Amino acid sequence: MKRCKRCGIEKPLDEFYADKGGRDGRRPECKACNLDAQKERYRADPQKYIDRVKRWQRENREAYNAKQRRWRAENADRIREGHLRRKYGITQADYERMLADQGGGCAICGDPPPESVSLHVDHDHESGAIRGLLCVRCNNALGLLREESGVLALVEHYLAEPGAVKVAGETLASQARQRAFDLRRNGAV
Repeated sequence: MKRCKRCGIEKPLDEFYADKGGRDGRRPECKACNLDAQKERYRADPQKYIDRVKRWQRENREAYNAKQRRWRAENADRIREGHLRRKYGITQADYERMLADQGGGCAICGDPPPESVSLHVDHDHESGAIRGLLCVRCNNALGLLREESGVLALVEHYLAEPGAVKVAGETLASQARQRAFDLRRNGAV
């Protein structure tokens, strides 16, 4: 047992940091008081500590990047959970529930996501309301079509009758035939 120099409370030795220079091999203040003192020093001059960390990161770029990669690999679930919460206000459990409700696949085409790839959370950009989970292909298609139902209807019509796009109530093919007929009749061709 040892009494903390700062708070005066007697605590077990494992509550004190090691210090080779101390008589008993421990620092004079307990770990809690030591951490409080560090926080006070940081609050007094945070830039000093920030600069020290940034300098170490610059001088040890490879070690820093390796540490970052390791952390991201070890915390992929936490990163995903944070992303879902920040961007969409849902949890990973909410995402899993939505995926199960959709039968395990894209809300539009039904394709299941490839292994180790998640579906995109589709949402209305104006209201923020979540509509469903989409594969990359369907999500990109919606974005390219500007999420407008009128454009989607035109695409559906185009696919149903290729080559018969209507302009002012008449198909382009019939307009082209009529124009060619008129040119021949007038001797222009």
